[in-house]
Amino acid sequence: MRVHSRNRRTGPTATCGGGHTAVVGQRLSPCGAAMSRSPVSGLCAWLAGLGAAVALPAAWAQAPAVPVAKVASASASAPAAVLTAQPVIQINQLGFPPGAAKWAVVPTIGSSRPTSGGEPVGQPGGGKPRTIGRRFEVLDDRTGQVVLRGALGAPALWAPAQIEVQLADLSALKTPGRYRVQVPGVGSSAVFRIAADAYLPLSAAAIRAFYFNRASLALTPALAGVYARPAGHADTQVRLHASAVGPERREGSVIDSPKGWYDAGDYNKYIVNSGISVYTLLAAYEHYPALFQSLTVGLPESGNGVPDLLNEALWNIDWMLTMQDPADGGVYHKLTNLKFDGVVMPDRADAERYVVQKSTAATLDFAAVMATASRVLAPFDAQSPGRSSRLLKAAQAAWAWAKAHPDAVYRQPPDVVTGEYGDDKLDDEFAWAAAELYITTRDDRFYQAMAPASTAATVPAWGDVKGLAWVSLAQHRAALTPAADRALIESRLRTLGDELVGRWRHSAWRVSMQAKDFDWGSNSTVLNQALMLIQAARLAPAGSPARKDALDAAQSLFDYVMGRNPLGLSMVTGFGSVSPMHPHHRPSQADGVAAPIPGFIVGGANPGQQDKSDCPVPYPASAPALSYLDHFCSYASNEVAINWNAPLVYVSAALQALNAPPKKGTR
Repeated sequence: MRVHSRNRRTGPTATCGGGHTAVVGQRLSPCGAAMSRSPVSGLCAWLAGLGAAVALPAAWAQAPAVPVAKVASASASAPAAVLTAQPVIQINQLGFPPGAAKWAVVPTIGSSRPTSGGEPVGQPGGGKPRTIGRRFEVLDDRTGQVVLRGALGAPALWAPAQIEVQLADLSALKTPGRYRVQVPGVGSSAVFRIAADAYLPLSAAAIRAFYFNRASLALTPALAGVYARPAGHADTQVRLHASAVGPERREGSVIDSPKGWYDAGDYNKYIVNSGISVYTLLAAYEHYPALFQSLTVGLPESGNGVPDLLNEALWNIDWMLTMQDPADGGVYHKLTNLKFDGVVMPDRADAERYVVQKSTAATLDFAAVMATASRVLAPFDAQSPGRSSRLLKAAQAAWAWAKAHPDAVYRQPPDVVTGEYGDDKLDDEFAWAAAELYITTRDDRFYQAMAPASTAATVPAWGDVKGLAWVSLAQHRAALTPAADRALIESRLRTLGDELVGRWRHSAWRVSMQAKDFDWGSNSTVLNQALMLIQAARLAPAGSPARKDALDAAQSLFDYVMGRNPLGLSMVTGFGSVSPMHPHHRPSQADGVAAPIPGFIVGGANPGQQDKSDCPVPYPASAPALSYLDHFCSYASNEVAINWNAPLVYVSAALQALNAPPKKGTR
């Protein structure tokens, strides 16, 4: 979201065991008894508590989350040294479960990549004759002993970054430990970890990122540590914008619309983006319930009998319900200020708030989410009697409104300049809402309303949700009514999966991303491609080549956002050896803490560079996969968003679950 830049204030850091850091007082100290009275003790306690909850050492054994050396201001003179700070050999900096496919990317010495000015910048060794590596070796980081040797693949150019690279396949290495890849004459990778629970801490932190973006709630030191803050935006006195009038509500009337998540780097709340975000979390639980039932991440509601992932989703579901007009079932598009807030903490953002225009897209996204939530939350009705029924009734009322208003496209009023989430192609929203209502109600009329014969499966995005319909239908295919075409359901996902696997297999970087896929929020495209590959893997027989290929291709995409990219950067704050320090996220910028809130994935490389006129420094490069700037000014490449974090939760958990040793009676 577009705002004026302001430099981050920095502060001293304190180290939580294992290299984790946080800002406290005026001194650097380890977590432990000495920190028991400090503001950071709550954060350190959460790290330790999470370690116990997921059977990890208290300090988290993976690479340091926020190395002290990386704490620096987002000044105009040195905002983004990431292109020169990365290791030479790129790998998933978080690591791997033992059974996962494991790849590293090795540059050929003397290859080059373009800068923003079009002139090439050499890889390490630039200016020397082109040198091709022959073999790689993997070293135990503790002993320095070589534990694996292998031949590098043939050099090939990856067009999105204009870099020539070779691939190293480390998949034979399955022994838990800490390792690094080395190619003589080229260099080394970051240290990575192999562990049975490699991704659980990330999954937990990605869920907690939603907690840190909650509206209407004070974040306490006990749960938020140094990121504690007063409540922002009670949203109990929200006005109806002139565009939002209804049968019984007039311009200026007031409604109560608390809770929900701040959408991204700004403080507004949007139904369209909430739709895909909440659904993805609900689908993660529906697909992998055992994992999430055992994962306690540290929320105010933890221990209430509802898994924490669902507790977090409910915070936004409760808000979404307030956005439905009870008189007619239509749903307001967003709850917003008229203009974006300045760079202040949530409690200091006090502009008047409005609900704006009912739209068909918002109403259908709402219907899909409520139908999904009705069935996913049904086993937990004891905690809120009648909730499942209320959610389904809300979904049905929304569907009825959308059918009566099939083309109520959101048009931004002249006095509103916050995020638009405009969408004038609504067949995908109709298909998704119909599919979810069909699954939950078993009413064949909804299956027919989906128009399955003419609905393709595509990689999901907030403006294209038809792929989600197929994800849900495939999950429930064994229990659908005879009206459903099970062969078609499976074919849709397998066809998309085969296309993505084909791209992965022929990619020099071994990812299915192409140059055209690098756009605003490209990291979410990476993760949603992985999500759809996982659906294809789940449909394939256990042990089959098709299942292995789809799962390996999904793993490669996850590796990409966790550091196996040409930037050499883990794209998730607080995870990996080098990660973003200056995301476009108001609380992370305004809180006075040097390290950003952990667990947020940033938008990623975006050659559109729509923010370059607002940034005091240029992007370091213009190639599609390199067009990224770690500066608060960069809302086009470095913002965070709930719909980007949701697939991070799904994919990290799915790869954790699907790579676990098989148990009797499970897939």
